[in-house]
Amino acid sequence: MQLDVKKCLFDILNAAKHIEQYTRGLDYADYLADGQVQAAVERKFEIIGEALNRIRKLDASAIESISEHQRIIGFRNVITHGYDVLDSELVWDAARNHLPMLKEQVERLLESL
Repeated sequence: MQLDVKKCLFDILNAAKHIEQYTRGLDYADYLADGQVQAAVERKFEIIGEALNRIRKLDASAIESISEHQRIIGFRNVITHGYDVLDSELVWDAARNHLPMLKEQVERLLESL
């Protein structure tokens, strides 16, 4: 079971790194102007949310190390099922302001496993 959790954690880190790469050097206006970047970032957030959902099912104690896991999983659901009401500003804010803390928490959790 621990291997599955580790795989999910690595998937989260990989997706987060991709989001950082896709948005590096961009401001919000640039992000809005590039539909491909928006789609790529949203897809990577879907992966992050799904990986956290799987961790939640595999190891309840591990998921508690991710402070906003419920919110992130909910965000994934909005991206996936509420694509027509998705607020690009929320996605941008998550990429810029919340992703660094998530990465830090995931890295710490990986070190502890």
